[in-house]
Amino acid sequence: MTTWTAPAVERTDPSQHDGERDALEAWLDFHRDTLLWKCAGLTAEQLKRRAVPPSTLSLLGLVRHMTEVERWWFRMHAGEQDLPFPYGTDEWPDADFHDLDNADAPADFEAYRREIEAAREAGRKRDLDDVVPSRGHHRDRTTNIRWIYLHMIEEYARHNGHADLIRESIDGVTGD
Repeated sequence: MTTWTAPAVERTDPSQHDGERDALEAWLDFHRDTLLWKCAGLTAEQLKRRAVPPSTLSLLGLVRHMTEVERWWFRMHAGEQDLPFPYGTDEWPDADFHDLDNADAPADFEAYRREIEAAREAGRKRDLDDVVPSRGHHRDRTTNIRWIYLHMIEEYARHNGHADLIRESIDGVTGD
C-alpha cells in the first residue's frame, strides 16, 4: 500500500511589470502555491500534526481554513452566492482547524483546488471597483473587489508564516 503524500508544487514568481489586476491575481496565486509548497511531501498524518504547542494549528487545518476563506470572500462576497461552509458549522465554526481526526487529506486538498478555481471564476466576473455587500456579522458594510484581493494576499501571507513554523517543527524544512 502506497502512503499518500501532498504533491510537489511549482511556484511562479509574480512579474514586476504587470498591471493591477494581473499583479493581484499573480500574488494571490503565489501565496496559494506557497501554502501547498509548505505541505509538499508530507503524509496525511504529518499534515494533521499540531506542531507548535499550545497552538492547535496544523498544515491540513490551514488548507481547510483557506478553502473556507476562499469561498467566503470570492464566492459568497464577490459572487454573492449563498453557500454553506465545507467544514465549519454554526455549532462548530472552527471545525476547519479542529475536526481533523477523520479528515481525508487527499479529499481536502482536492476541495481546496476546486475552491480556488471557483474563486478565480467569481473574481474574474467582477471589476476591481465593483462594490459588494458584506455577509456575516457586518451586513451594513460594503467592500470592493480590490479590497478582497488585497485582504486575501494578507490572509495567505499571515497563514504562510504559520505554515513555515509548523513545517519546520515537523521535519526541519524551511524556506520563503
